[in-house]
Amino acid sequence: MAQWYLDSAIGAGAPQPSRVMNTEPPLWGRLTTRNDTRVIPNRGAPRMVRSRWQRRIFIALLPFVAACGSSVRTQSLSVRPTTAGPVHATTAQQLPSPAIAQPAPVEDPVLTLIATSDGHFKAGQKELEQGHFEAAKQEFNRAVDVLLESPYGARTEPRIREHFDRLVDRISTYEVKALATGDGFAEKKYEPASIDELLALSTMFGTPPAPAELKNTVATDLLGAKHDIPIPLNQRVLSYIDLFQGRLHDFIEEGMKRGSKYLPMIQNVFRAEGLPLDLAYVPLVESAFKPNALSRVKAKGVWQFMAGTAAENGLRRDWYIDERSDPEKATVAAAKYLRTLSKLFKGDWHLALASYNGGPGRLQRAMNKQRIDDFWKLADKPKALPRETREYVPMILAAIVIARNPAQYGFDFEADAPHNYDKVTLPRPVDLRRVAEWTDRNIDEIQALNPELRRWTTPVKDTEYELKVPPGTGDVVLAKLADAPAVDLGSLKFYTVKRGDTLPLIARKMHVSKADLAEANDLRVSARVSAGQKLIVPHEPTVLMAARTDRPAPATEARATVSGSGQLAQAAANSNRVKSIYEVKRGDTLASVALRFKTSVASIKTWNPRIPGNRLTAGQRLTVYRLAN
Repeated sequence: MAQWYLDSAIGAGAPQPSRVMNTEPPLWGRLTTRNDTRVIPNRGAPRMVRSRWQRRIFIALLPFVAACGSSVRTQSLSVRPTTAGPVHATTAQQLPSPAIAQPAPVEDPVLTLIATSDGHFKAGQKELEQGHFEAAKQEFNRAVDVLLESPYGARTEPRIREHFDRLVDRISTYEVKALATGDGFAEKKYEPASIDELLALSTMFGTPPAPAELKNTVATDLLGAKHDIPIPLNQRVLSYIDLFQGRLHDFIEEGMKRGSKYLPMIQNVFRAEGLPLDLAYVPLVESAFKPNALSRVKAKGVWQFMAGTAAENGLRRDWYIDERSDPEKATVAAAKYLRTLSKLFKGDWHLALASYNGGPGRLQRAMNKQRIDDFWKLADKPKALPRETREYVPMILAAIVIARNPAQYGFDFEADAPHNYDKVTLPRPVDLRRVAEWTDRNIDEIQALNPELRRWTTPVKDTEYELKVPPGTGDVVLAKLADAPAVDLGSLKFYTVKRGDTLPLIARKMHVSKADLAEANDLRVSARVSAGQKLIVPHEPTVLMAARTDRPAPATEARATVSGSGQLAQAAANSNRVKSIYEVKRGDTLASVALRFKTSVASIKTWNPRIPGNRLTAGQRLTVYRLAN
C-alpha cells in the first residue's frame, strides 16, 4: 500500500511506528460465502429443510455481516501511525526498531586552525577600514602566528601551506595600500559645493513661473514671520521657492537637516556681531552646510571662502591646516566679512549678498557703469552681472523663506544634535589614526570633529594645537600622550641637508613633489636651503603592516619541507634578517631576486613600494632583508 505521509522524525532516523496493513482485498458489494469442498450425501427432504434453515439464518445475519464488511473496508483505507495493534491473529506484532546512535563528527584540527587564523585576518580588515593601523597590524600578526606556532607548522600540511601563502599575499596587498595612504600626508577628499549643483540644476530645468497660489501662500507667511532682510515677492524669488519645495525638495531638506547642528552656533555669533539672523541660512545654498565642500573655483568650507578672502578675514591656511573648513572659525570670519560688505553698500543686504558671491569690486564697477544702485534692476541687464550672481541673491532669499518655516512648504525632518567634543592641547604632532585607536572611534569621526585638518596629522610645528576629540575621551587621550614615545605619535621622516643640496635635488632624491616638500616645511619653492638644516619629508613610511610577511618553515622540519615541496625554508622572524641594498643586474626579475634572497615577490614589493609594476631595470637599487646566516 502506498505511504500517505512523511514524518520528519522518521526521515531523521527515529523509530518508526508500525503501520496497520490490510493484506486482504477490499470487499465490494455483497459478501459471498466461501465454497464448501466437503461432499455431503444426498439425504432428500432433510437436506431441503437444512437448506431452508440456512437461508433463514443467512437472511437474519445479513445486516450484521454487511456492517462488518463496511468496517473492514474503512479500515483498509485509514492509516493510524500511533496505533500498533495486530491486524490478524496470525500476524506477529511489529515492535519499534531501536534508535541507532549516530557517531559524533570528528573535528578536523587543520580546518579549525585555518578558521582561527582567518578570523584574526578578518578582524584586521575591520580595524584597517576604521583607520586603526596598529590594531590591524596586531591582528594580521596573530593570523600568521597562529599558523607558525601550531604543531603542524606553516609549510608541512598542504592545506595549511596553501592558506599560509594566500594569507601572506593578502597581508602584503594591504601593506602596499597602507603605504600608498602614507604617513598621513596625503590630502583628504573634498565634496562638491552645493552652489555649483544648484546653478547647474537651475540651468538644466530653468526657473518656470511660480503658480499663483504660491504667491498668496508666501505673502501670508511673510506677514506672520518677521524677517530682518527684505524679501520681495517677485517672480525670481517665487520661482526658486517653487523649485526648492518641488524638484529639489530632498536636496534642500538634507541641507537643512545637516545645518541644524550648526545653526545655534552661527546665530550666536551673528547675534553678538549685530548681524541679521536670516543670514545664518546663507550656507544652505553655498555648501548645504558641508565643512569639506569645495567649489569648481576652489572656494571651500561651509561659507565657501576663496583663499584670499579667507586670509583677509583671519583664517589660517597652510599645508597642514585650512580653517575655511572649520565651521566655528569660518563663521566668525564670515560675520566679519558680511559686516564689512554691509558698510560698503550702505546697509543694502541685496547688494551685500551679490558682492559676497561676485566680489565687491566687480559689483561696484557694474553699478558705476550702469549708474544703478539697485540689485534687481542690475539683474535685469544680463551683461551687467554674471549669471551666477544674478541667480545667487534670489536663491538665498528663497532659502531663507523656506528655512524660517519649513513645515509651511512641505518639509519635515528631525534636527541633528549639535557637535559635542572635548578639546585636547597637543604639545607635538600626532597622527589622527593613533587618536582614533586611543578613543576607540573610526578615523572618519575624528576627521569630522577636526575638518580644518587637511591631512591625517596635526601641524608638525605646532606645540599647542587644540584637537577636538569625542566627548568623554579627553582624559584618555592626555594619558596616552603622556605614555607614548614621541616617535610613535607621528610618522615623520626628516632629511638633513648636505652641502650642495637644493630643494629640487632633495625632492628628486626623496621621491616627493618639490611643491609638497617646500610647503610641508613652510618654504617657497625657490627657497635656498643650507647644510645641516632639517627638512620634513612627506614620505610613505616603511613600517610593515605585519611583521612576518615571508613564508617560513618550522626549524625541526625545514629540511623535509624543502626537499618535499621545493619551497625555500626561511626564518620565522625578521630578527634573522639584516637590511641590505641590492643593485639590479641585467636579466634580473622580481622572482629571481626573491629566489636569491630566499624570500617572496610580495616581500620584495613591500620593502620597495615604489617599484613600477613588475619590471626591474638594470642599475635599480632595491632594499632587501637577507638572512643573517
